[in-house]
Amino acid sequence: MSPAEQPPARGVTRSRVSNLHEGLLRGVTADHGGVGTILAHRAYRSENAPAPIAFIDLVVLPPHTSIGVHRHADDEETYVILAGRGLMTLDGDEFEVRAGDVVPNRAHGEHGLANTSDDDLQLLVFEVGPLGGEE
Repeated sequence: MSPAEQPPARGVTRSRVSNLHEGLLRGVTADHGGVGTILAHRAYRSENAPAPIAFIDLVVLPPHTSIGVHRHADDEETYVILAGRGLMTLDGDEFEVRAGDVVPNRAHGEHGLANTSDDDLQLLVFEVGPLGGEE
């Protein structure tokens, strides 16, 4: 049995996703004051609180949509740009991102992402929760 055929670990959901075709994605309300309907698909979710990676989302920002500027209380997110280009806001600084860029966001960091182009911006978002438990 290949690793891909192994059953997932307890508390982990595994979804088969062959590509970012819109048929695999669902429209989500623009969170955090964003603009437009963002397409997203949760590819991985850990149900165990101390798991290093809480979730991995496939996200498509259609042209001229955005995930508004916001911050999270105690987790870290990493944005991996798969295709397209956009404008990232990170702790008050704005810069262009494009395919191949990996942008980490620290806990309590302010961040947002906008697709300012006429093409889809495709990305993975990893959320990494706090490691270990409270004493």
